[in-house]
Amino acid sequence: MTVLPPASQLVTVFGGSGFLGRHIVRALTRRGYRVRAAMRRPDLAGYLQPLGTVGQVHAVQANLRYPDSVAAAVRGADAVINLVGIMQEKGRQNFASVQAQGARGVAEACARLGVDRLVQVSALGADAQSPSLYARSKAAGEASVLEQVRSAVILRPSVMFGPDDTFFNRFATLTRILPVLPLAGAETRFQPVFAGDVAEAAALAIDGRATPGTIYELGGPQTRTLRELVDYVCEVTGRKRLIAPMPAGIARLQGQILELLDLVTLGLLPRDFVLTRDQVALLGTDNVVSAAAEQEGRTLRGLGIAPVAAEAEVPGYLWRFRKSGQFDTARAGG
Repeated sequence: MTVLPPASQLVTVFGGSGFLGRHIVRALTRRGYRVRAAMRRPDLAGYLQPLGTVGQVHAVQANLRYPDSVAAAVRGADAVINLVGIMQEKGRQNFASVQAQGARGVAEACARLGVDRLVQVSALGADAQSPSLYARSKAAGEASVLEQVRSAVILRPSVMFGPDDTFFNRFATLTRILPVLPLAGAETRFQPVFAGDVAEAAALAIDGRATPGTIYELGGPQTRTLRELVDYVCEVTGRKRLIAPMPAGIARLQGQILELLDLVTLGLLPRDFVLTRDQVALLGTDNVVSAAAEQEGRTLRGLGIAPVAAEAEVPGYLWRFRKSGQFDTARAGG
């Protein structure tokens, strides 16, 4: 079998304009692959062009809810990566249509068009038995992908960090505004993983260096509780804040109230303040790499990637939340 060089191969990346997508597009272009970034609004993705050489990155319109657009984005590709996911349901963009049916649609298009290199980026909390609809829809998407394309590789990252993340940046925003931080799932454990490492794992899978039909669990080098991570954000931003862990019942009530406020304000409630009941349910389960994945080498290290610690990246982009920005050298403040 003749293996084509990367420059002769086209990789379609669904969700290529998102937070993780930009890292993946960069990882692919550095290898020489041509990239077709498929998204709902390609007219807003001009920032992807500088990630490659002239003509190496091309943005096209696609929506996972419309099979014809998915097939058009897959047609002619040598490999496909699906990153599309949501954390909160909004109208027709719900968990079932995007993360379960959408993933199935991509896999069906790949199977029909003969694309056997498919990477599905899921989430470490994916579980068909989870009380969270988000986690159940992720698990359903994984099952559909492996049913349609047995050689597919599934990547399950823990919460991801990087300059534009919605995790550390969110809590940094809240520490700047609120004197007290009510915290759901304070003792839930996480294993934050650098988005660049997840992107490298996806690129290695496209290179053919991951085991086909395998689910990889991707976590960083450290495991911390949510409370410890928020304490770290306070330390990096130089702010002293009272952290108030909430019992599960109170957290669910808060989620219900915030969902209602988001609805009556027509979505005008700042994203950093929104907490849904489904997210509260998701916070009831640890988000860490399993012992089985560690033993079987289904991890970043198993792929030959030394995971980057949060301390190596997070301070470099949270400085703007300090009282005096990068000029604030104090480690603690009011």
